[in-house]
Amino acid sequence: MTQTSEDVTWLTQEAYTKLKEELAYLSGPAREEVTAKIAAAREEGDLRENGGYHAAKEEQGKQELRIRQLTQLLEKAKVGEAPTSTDGTVAPGMVVTIAFDGDESDTMTFLLASREYASADVETYSPQSPLGSGVIGHKVGEDAEYELPNGKKASVTILKAEPYNG
Repeated sequence: MTQTSEDVTWLTQEAYTKLKEELAYLSGPAREEVTAKIAAAREEGDLRENGGYHAAKEEQGKQELRIRQLTQLLEKAKVGEAPTSTDGTVAPGMVVTIAFDGDESDTMTFLLASREYASADVETYSPQSPLGSGVIGHKVGEDAEYELPNGKKASVTILKAEPYNG
């Protein structure tokens, strides 16, 4: 799982390896493929009306952005293990159940992790999100406050915090 604190991102060895492999592919074979597409499209002539050229350039831009994102993420990454704590303290890599305004009939369960761990099984919130940063460090039974996009404060009660078992 990931944990971001002071610009450090914690990754499991498995996640680190997966992201390194993606970066290697994008920086090598994928970059060569898109460069070849651009070169082939250039040979077709007039670039102003060349849809293949513009599509390849857009693909190249997206690819280079992902390369920069991965490079920055991996530069700040620390490899560690997913949380195993069962003391009820909220940390990245945990599935958290909260009650809004202390109302146990109005609850939400989510995975506190980076988007690399987004899961179809459970909604994922980043540790940097307002809700994520508001609940980190709180224990089961405690109230936590966070700021809504409109500037107002919201209060939640931590009902459960368990390590994510993917």
